[in-house]
Amino acid sequence: MSGGPLPALPVPRLVLWRHGRTEWNAEGRFQGQLDPPLDVTGRRQAAEAAPYVAAGLPPQDTVVVSSDLDRAAETARTLGSLLGVEVRLDERLREHGMGSWEGLTRAEVEERFPEQYADWTAGRQVLGRGGEEPAAVGERAVAALADLPAAAVAVVVTHGGTAGRLIERLVGLGPEHRRFLGPLANCAWSELSVQGGRWRLLRHNSTVHRRPEGRVEGAGPVPPADAVATPEGAAPPPPGDADAV
Repeated sequence: MSGGPLPALPVPRLVLWRHGRTEWNAEGRFQGQLDPPLDVTGRRQAAEAAPYVAAGLPPQDTVVVSSDLDRAAETARTLGSLLGVEVRLDERLREHGMGSWEGLTRAEVEERFPEQYADWTAGRQVLGRGGEEPAAVGERAVAALADLPAAAVAVVVTHGGTAGRLIERLVGLGPEHRRFLGPLANCAWSELSVQGGRWRLLRHNSTVHRRPEGRVEGAGPVPPADAVATPEGAAPPPPGDADAV
């Protein structure tokens, strides 16, 4: 288990929401702390998911806090506008810094740094890359949450790597469990709550699915493609999404 005792957090419920898609996500390019914006698909994802993330949240007792990187901040603003809540920005919620990998595709990293890439895909510690250690990412994210005002719930708009390290820190998973939880897809979210004095992961990688048009074999007609389904499915991120693992 990484770190010492968790600090007391001023919110008993957390919704961790990953930002929408960027062009670099679609290309399988490591973003880290570089700042590409949402693409058209990412903006649509944020607009479609925001009402589901907002469902059941008390606007008068909800805090929305986001990484200050543009792809997260823009995603967060879709929810803030819906709830009528001001979005707080905190650089401690930025993505895991990936050093020399930032800006490279998975294929480029595998070609240039094969040993590092093999360690990364296996969930082992990556040496020589630069950037940040995984435990440090979880610690800075927890510190950002500890500084929030008291509220019933906080929606934390962040990144795939940071969300993973934060969940691991809160529930007490060590480095050997890094592949225990699947990664968040773009605009997917997870929810945690304090129960019995411990953080518990209540749901993970919830997302909004688009239904196909026409007829699905054996299932009859289905609604048009602009309809959205229940957001409880766990759609995996696309294979090229470099920031998702």
